[in-house]
Amino acid sequence: MPRMPSAARAGAWLLRAWLCGAVLQAGAAGAAPPDLPSALRRPALVTPKALQAVMLAVARAGSRLVAVGERGTVLLSDDNGRAWRQAQVPVRATLAGLCFADAQQGWAVGHLGVVLRTSDGGQTWARQLDGVQAAQLALQAARSAPDEAEQRSAQQLLEDGPDKPFFDVVCLDGQRAIAVGAYDMVFATDDGGRRWRPMHKALAQRQGVHLYAIRQVGGRLFIAGEQGLLMRSDDGGASFQRLQTPYKGSYFGLLASPTGAVVAYGLRGNAYRSADQGQTWAQVRTGVTEGISAGVARADRSLALLSQDGQVLASRDDGMTFSRQASVAMPAAGLAEAASDAGLIVAGLRGLRVLPSSP
Repeated sequence: MPRMPSAARAGAWLLRAWLCGAVLQAGAAGAAPPDLPSALRRPALVTPKALQAVMLAVARAGSRLVAVGERGTVLLSDDNGRAWRQAQVPVRATLAGLCFADAQQGWAVGHLGVVLRTSDGGQTWARQLDGVQAAQLALQAARSAPDEAEQRSAQQLLEDGPDKPFFDVVCLDGQRAIAVGAYDMVFATDDGGRRWRPMHKALAQRQGVHLYAIRQVGGRLFIAGEQGLLMRSDDGGASFQRLQTPYKGSYFGLLASPTGAVVAYGLRGNAYRSADQGQTWAQVRTGVTEGISAGVARADRSLALLSQDGQVLASRDDGMTFSRQASVAMPAAGLAEAASDAGLIVAGLRGLRVLPSSP
């Protein structure tokens, strides 16, 4: 039996549970699609309490900061995190990841298979995909191929209802994006999100594991997931091959260094670095034992990692070593750099915090 977690660990575990589990179960008999859960039919509640909501990810959209979290909460800041305001969001599903192709165009993804699109820097959002639509698209694709196992899997996905979350999304440009999630779920668009298509068959050696992160490093794409899963695509996402790594625990994220090295980080403070696009990996000593939930490459060419108990680790040698730089007094999940060298923004269990730049 595992030992009972401390209050701080319990909070961090809670954040990870939101990332790893479904919010709602919505089943249906036969091939008829289930009714949409209310969280997909109702807009996010606009309330002053949103400033204290659980926030799971934060990113830059030009000079603007955009953060996403529980119950469809999206917060915006145009002054490097000093003040935040709530955006208009058409769903109440928890949002777990986001990306921006430029200052205006971006996507956010989350529970119930939701994918949202913005064309005004996060001010307003439109729903492009949900778990019901994703299951229908997967079934249509499976029926077009003579693979009975794939058809049964897609049929089960439809009958399960929209209970499977997306965890992360990468913006390749303003028209192309790829979202990853639970149980090998991968969907892509190349027309700004007007059409999304399933890409499960692009994964070599599918194992039904959770895919937690996707990042572009140079001309290649990398996926990180549970059970030591790291994958790489050399053809823009058309196919992914599994990489061999020395760690068999979960990887929660990926970070690209200024020189093109890749740092994969995850459970129990583990991090590994590859300088040859994933062919070989070397362990990085982080000095922490909590899971590492986020990372960011900074404008000064340094790297930063964030542990789930709120410790910020910095590297100035291209990710070969990290040391503790600062901490926030809350379980933490997301990390971004503010504009104009104004420090780091941490998203976590009690909202958003600003860590000023070191003198």
